[in-house]
Order: sequence, then structure tokens, then C-alpha cells
Amino acid sequence: MQTTDFDFPFPEDQIALRPLPRGEARLMVISGAGTLPADFPLPPDPGHPDRAFGRARDLLSILKPGDALALNDTKVLRARLQGTLESGAVVEVLLVKPRAGTGEAAVWECMARPGRKLRAGTRLTFGSALSAEVLEILPEGERVLRFDRGGADFLEALETAGSIPLPPYIRRAADAVDAETYQTVFAENPGSVAAPTASLHLSEELLREIEARGVRIAKLTLHVGAGTFRPVQTDRIEDHPMHSEAFTLSAESAAILNAARGAQNGKPGRVFAVGTTAARVLETCADEEGTLHARSGETNIFMYPGYRWKAVDGLLTNFHWPRSTLFMLVASRLGTERAKEVYADAISRGFRLFSYGDAMLIL
Repeated sequence: MQTTDFDFPFPEDQIALRPLPRGEARLMVISGAGTLPADFPLPPDPGHPDRAFGRARDLLSILKPGDALALNDTKVLRARLQGTLESGAVVEVLLVKPRAGTGEAAVWECMARPGRKLRAGTRLTFGSALSAEVLEILPEGERVLRFDRGGADFLEALETAGSIPLPPYIRRAADAVDAETYQTVFAENPGSVAAPTASLHLSEELLREIEARGVRIAKLTLHVGAGTFRPVQTDRIEDHPMHSEAFTLSAESAAILNAARGAQNGKPGRVFAVGTTAARVLETCADEEGTLHARSGETNIFMYPGYRWKAVDGLLTNFHWPRSTLFMLVASRLGTERAKEVYADAISRGFRLFSYGDAMLIL
């Protein structure tokens, strides 16, 4: 499959630079079967029986008792750092991925700009809160940095020294507002360098109302890496070296989701993955029959057209960058040409794009 098949044009002025209040983003609902159910609570679009339009808050009427929502409870780190060398030169560092087994000193693979200033052995300071040494240079140019502290002390230092790592296509500096808006209301486990953005549409009030409707909530964790922003560079998508990310699905959450899909207490419910990160965890942990098993580890699952979904009945997601593995994941549910047509339709209607933008629900 050619990477160019997953390219599409979009207007730069539709990239969302700020989010709408939680629940207020526009929502496009797409039926994978081609036609929305007769009892669907939103009216089908004239001329498009496969789609309907509303707001993210309309999830409350779309979800039914017995359904389950899978939410990624990762917490975004203040992963963008401005460092100073002994020479006085300034470099920008973005944490990408932690190295395992680092003991008392946190060791991270990082992007750096300008990278040429960071040779092995170079020392950096990040204000008065944090310092690091460059251990090695990786083949693709990332630097491995060993910081002067680890564990909770390292995370506390990041709160002082770092800033929220907004995606590169949001061309402005992060500010105090982003510390709240680029974090889910249920973020709990620190470790991501990007937000699970579909979950940014959910407010505490909306989640309470969804639970009161009889929908179960299941938490899982996937720490999102910077690789999520990288477009596929190979000519064939099958040749793309997919990045890996740490995840955990607990036995309790697996049981909640399995119960929703099992024919218990009458008609079985549906499992909705909130975001591509939650979907990747569920599909990693599902057996061939779609039963979920508690697991922890790293996943590099790459879902593109031809992939057979096993455990996810509905996917809430935002609109993604061309040639990205995230758009390819969407195309694995809709088909490539249909996914591009749906995106073109959303763009023609003025939908706000990417991390802070509007949402799509694929049924």
C-alpha cells in the first residue's frame, strides 16, 4: 500500500489553535455499515444516510445502557524543556520515550533543536530545577539524556522546568491555559508527551451523566509518545517502523469491557474506544474472538486497511494529519477512499482539525 494513498489537502486556517469548551466541539457520526440505525438519536444528513452531525455532548444520547467506554488515563508531562549549555547556548529538548531500568536517574530519548550542539558528554541545565548529560546520539538523531534525578523528584522538577508539549502544527507557545485544556479531566498516570485528544471532549459532568445512563467506564493507560505526530516516510506503509508505547490494561477494566460485549443480562452492549490510543490497547489485548485479557508492556500495533478489528465496536477520535498512522487507523475502519471522502466532507463544512479540533464517532 502506497503512503501517498493517505495524503489529502486541508486548509491551514482550519487547524484548531484552541479547544472549544469540553462537550461543545462538533461531532460527525459515521456508520461503518453504511447506514445509521433507524432509532439513531441524531437525524441522518440529507443525501448521506451513513452520517449525522451534532456536538460531542450528544454522546449522552448516542450511548445506551450496557455500553462501555474505554478511557486512557495517561497524564501529559511538561515534556518540552529549554536547556542552557555551559557555553551559554540555548537548546530546546522534547522528551520522547523513557529508557527502562534507569534507577534513580531518569534517562530519556529526546528530540533536540539544534541537535548539533548536543554531543555525547555535553551537559545542560534547565533553570535551577533540573540538569542532564547527553549519553549518546541515536541513528535518527535523537539524543539520550540522563537527568540528575528520577522518579517523583524528576516529575516534580518537570512541573517547574518544563512546558506542555503542544503538537508542532499548533504554531504558538504553550501557556497556562494549555496546562488545563491539553489534559483530560481523568488524567492520573504521568508518562505521555502528547494528549489522548479524543478524551479532551469529555467533561466531568458529561462523564457523570453518561455513567448515570448505565454506561460503564473502564480505564486503561497508554503513554503517548512523540511518534504519534510523525508522518510515515516510507514509500510503502508496510515498511514503516511503527513506534512502540507502554500500556496497561487491568483485569478489572478487561472484565468490564468483556461483560459489555458478552450477551449478559439480555442484549449485549458495545465497547467504545475513546481515542486511537485506547483502541490500540484494546486491539493489542484482544484474542481472535475479541475477548480482552489483562496485560502490560509495550505495543507497536499498526492498524491500516486490511486490519481485522476484534474488540472495538465504536471509535471516538479527532481528525488527523495526512499520512499519519492515526489517519491510517481511521482508514482501517472506513476504507481509504471513504475515509478521505469523509475528511473532505468535514473540511468543506468547516470542521476544526487535529488535536484541539472537532470529533468523529465511527460506529
